[in-house]
Amino acid sequence: MSAKQLPLAISLGDPAGIGPELIARIWQERRDVLRGQAPFFVVGGASVLDRALGQQATTIISDPTETAAAFGDYLPVLGEETCEYRPAQPDDEGAALALHSLAEATRHTLLGKASAVVTAPVAKAQLAKVGFEYPGQTEFLADVCGLKPDDAVMMLAGPSLKAVPLTVHVALADVVRLLSLELIQHKARITAAALRRDFGIARPRIAIAGLNPHASEGGKFGCEEREIIAPAIEALREEGMDASGPHPADALFSPRARDGYDAALCMYHDQALIPVKALDFDQGVNVTLGLPIIRTSPDHGTAFDIAGENMADPGAMVAAIRMAGECAARRTNG
Repeated sequence: MSAKQLPLAISLGDPAGIGPELIARIWQERRDVLRGQAPFFVVGGASVLDRALGQQATTIISDPTETAAAFGDYLPVLGEETCEYRPAQPDDEGAALALHSLAEATRHTLLGKASAVVTAPVAKAQLAKVGFEYPGQTEFLADVCGLKPDDAVMMLAGPSLKAVPLTVHVALADVVRLLSLELIQHKARITAAALRRDFGIARPRIAIAGLNPHASEGGKFGCEEREIIAPAIEALREEGMDASGPHPADALFSPRARDGYDAALCMYHDQALIPVKALDFDQGVNVTLGLPIIRTSPDHGTAFDIAGENMADPGAMVAAIRMAGECAARRTNG
């Protein structure tokens, strides 16, 4: 199988959430929603996927190279690991399967047997009960790829906006302590490099948000813009990066402002995620930048409250699969 034909690896996510039904439905509608895209395989959970779809649709494969031959007629599932399908009822058995699926999907991608990994949503609290020691899947991926946590950058990407939070799964009270000139420069460099390599943007424009209201209004509402953010932006410009700011966050995401940059670098989790979810909730993708592999995920959670009811919108999962394939193609052809 050539590099251009490598399949995508998909992790099942929590089997009690909406991940299995989304994956199964997308495979069922593959000719319409994934036209021209690479085929994919799922790691584990064959019986879960069949139950979620309401029919026997899966076939067990022993190696990712079998994906393309099976994909037209069956949903390929790598390995026989599975559990009972109990939508909206998360438990340790399901969390263990989710962790196995995530680890194996990542491993096969690192081994070059898949062109990218797409991760379905997990419940972090459930994973913690079965030994998962990371704040989220992004930090897990950084570790297994041999990187420091700050070397893996979370970007939320939709049709309207790409945004990167500098600090992620930390308390808001800790954000100021964690901000530094070095952190801003480091994550801006990783973001710009990924926009060039994986998104085909030759000269990325990075807009950097302020931390305080009105970007502190000349120091009236805080000193972080003057002492940390502005010096970091100046250093990035001296390196040749098209970086601007610090921008008041309340105006940075307006339609006119978004025309002026390719990605927004934000100071904390909600500053980045709220506008992406407001603008592109059903098409938002979580992309991990800076890894030696491509990883995407839908920008939503397990939605246990509607799992199994066939109410979940597959748009974000479709977008995650499509983006993974497009990024992989750019790396292959670049």
